[in-house]
Amino acid sequence: MRAMKVRTSLGDKIFDAFNLFIMFCLIVVIIYPILNVIAVSFSDALNVGRGQITIYPKGFTTEAYHHILKDGTVWIGYRNSIFYSISSTLIMLLLTSMFAYPLALRGFALKKVLTVYLAITMFFSGGMIPTFLLMRNLNLINNPLAIIVPGAVGAWNVFIFRTFFQSLPVELIESAKMDGANDFSILFKIVLPLSKALLATFGLFGIVGMWNNWFSALIYLTDRDLHPLQLILREYLYVVSVQQLQARAGMGGGASNPALIQQLTPRALQMAMVVVTMFPIMAIYPFFQKHFVKGVMIGAIKG
Repeated sequence: MRAMKVRTSLGDKIFDAFNLFIMFCLIVVIIYPILNVIAVSFSDALNVGRGQITIYPKGFTTEAYHHILKDGTVWIGYRNSIFYSISSTLIMLLLTSMFAYPLALRGFALKKVLTVYLAITMFFSGGMIPTFLLMRNLNLINNPLAIIVPGAVGAWNVFIFRTFFQSLPVELIESAKMDGANDFSILFKIVLPLSKALLATFGLFGIVGMWNNWFSALIYLTDRDLHPLQLILREYLYVVSVQQLQARAGMGGGASNPALIQQLTPRALQMAMVVVTMFPIMAIYPFFQKHFVKGVMIGAIKG
């Protein structure tokens, strides 16, 4: 049996061609800055200073990475960012699941009250100054909890989790209750194992969001030993002067070497720091990408 050929009109072909053109333009706009940053980070000072770098390095050198990785504050920032990202994401997934599960049950008495309460928080917030005063009164200044706790539960996340849980077969929960399982057992042994796509999607959202979070740390953390990697990147990009940047990259006497300074420029060091900062997220993203559409779309089926 021959497969039926679908005839496309001239308008459909023009529409498809236009879509392909738009997608190509978007790819160029997204990919070019990344390639340019990487190329600058691997180029020598002469070519960087002339502004001749496009998407491939000229005068290939790894000196910028060599001296950035000698900076002890970079490794401290890595340690802190990894801790903040993983711990905050795990807490967010746990608390959001525990909040959303009862809202998905039919007989839960406080469902409407909690739903209205969550909806209000989506439109009104306490503001930056009251939040800072609250953190100070709770003695959370220079405390990692000031970074982890405030974003532990979000109304939008709870609603998506609730909708996803509602899409699961009710018979599974009812049969588990008939077997004597309590709500905690049902949540952790039945509901969450069936929600791997959703957990993976929002887990990556949480990791990326916390990895890129620098403003909260700027406000609540004055101890440099607690600074995340994004604050170290901010220093490289905006705060540190040219001389300080070269001296910082040349720890151990390297900054006094004229040949070394000829190989390094502040811009190359800055771009190398950008690459070092974004590399972990770019490395883990492919492992979670397959869960994105499934995890988000299933949670959006029911409203």
